[in-house]
Amino acid sequence: MKKFRLLLTLCLCGLLLVGNVQKRVIDDVNIATGFGMDKSDGQLHGSIMIPVFKADKSIGNFTFTANGKIPRDLVSEMQKKASQPIVGGSLDIALFGEDLAREGIIQILDVFLRDPTIGARLNLAVVDGKVDDIFKGNYGDRGNHEYLRQLLEQNMKVHNLPLTNLHFFLADFYEEGKDAYLPLLKKTQSDLVNIIGIALFKDEKLVDILHENKMFYFKLLVDKHTQGSVMVKEEHGGATVKSITSKRKIKLFKRNPYQFGVDIKIKGYLTEHQGVSFQKNELEGIEKQLEKQIVEECTMMIEDFQKKEIDPVGFGHFAQTRTRNFEFNKWEEKYKSAKFKVTADVDIVQIGVVK
Repeated sequence: MKKFRLLLTLCLCGLLLVGNVQKRVIDDVNIATGFGMDKSDGQLHGSIMIPVFKADKSIGNFTFTANGKIPRDLVSEMQKKASQPIVGGSLDIALFGEDLAREGIIQILDVFLRDPTIGARLNLAVVDGKVDDIFKGNYGDRGNHEYLRQLLEQNMKVHNLPLTNLHFFLADFYEEGKDAYLPLLKKTQSDLVNIIGIALFKDEKLVDILHENKMFYFKLLVDKHTQGSVMVKEEHGGATVKSITSKRKIKLFKRNPYQFGVDIKIKGYLTEHQGVSFQKNELEGIEKQLEKQIVEECTMMIEDFQKKEIDPVGFGHFAQTRTRNFEFNKWEEKYKSAKFKVTADVDIVQIGVVK
C-alpha cells in the first residue's frame, strides 16, 4: 500500500509539473529557422529568417533585420518589429559575413551556447557577400532554411565538405593544437547557393580561404570520405574515380624537430575514362597517378598551413597526446620547422561499365 501511495504521489507531481510548462502555439509565434550576421557601417547587421506556411502547403520566407553594437541588441530590435514573439527552437543554420568572420565570431556563438533551445548540431557557414542576399533568395517551395540545411548536410555526407557544425567548431576552437574551419557559401543565382571553399580560422578569426578545387584533399586530411569523387589526370586525358571511401592515420616519427607521417588509404570505383579503349594495365597506372596527386596536393596544403601558422589538421593536438610533458607555449615555433611525409594507398575495386 505504501508503494502504491508513493507511486500515485509521483504521478500527480508529474502531472502538476507538466501543467506548469509554458505552452507555445505555433500560430502565435515567429519560428526562427535561420540566423545571420554581417558588418554594416561599423555596426552589426543581423538577420533572422522566418518560414511562412502557405495554404497550398508550400513554404515562403520572411526576414527580420536590425542593426546594433552587440548581438543581444539585434534580437531585441527585431522583437520590436515582430507582431508575435520570435523563438529559436527550430534554428537550423547560422551564417556570418566574411568581413565579420575576419574580426571574430566567438562572442556571437556564445549567445547560442546560452540558449538551451538551440542544439549543438546547428549548421554554421561563412558567406562571401551579404547574408541578407542569401536569406532573401528563392530556393523552392520547401523553405530557404530547408534548402540551405540540405545543401550543407548532403555535401558533408556524399561530397567533399568535411563534417562541421556548432559542436565541432567549438570543439576545435577550444582544443589546444587544432584550428577550426567552416564552409564558405556564395549566392551564384537567384535560386542557387554554392559551396565555394573552406574558411580557415586561427583562434576565432578567419585568416584564409581554401578554394573549392582543394576541398577533396582537405577532407582527406581532416575527415573521411564516404562517397567522394575525384578527377585523375593520366596520359589518356583523365578518369573519374567515385564512391570513394577514405581513412587517414597520423604518426609521430620523431621529436626535435618533429616529424609526422600521414597515411591515407582510399577505395573507389572507376566510372569515367577518356580514351578509345581501356587496357588492363591502365588500372594500376590510374591508381599510381591518384596516389601521386594525393601526396603532392596534401603535402603542399600542409606546408601552406605551416607558413600561415594555422593547424586545421590538428598536428599539435596529436603531438600532445604522444609526448610527455608537452608544452603548448613552445609548439607554435616547433610547428614551423616540423616535417611531414604523406603516403597514399589507392585501391580501385571496380571499373564499372568502362571498356
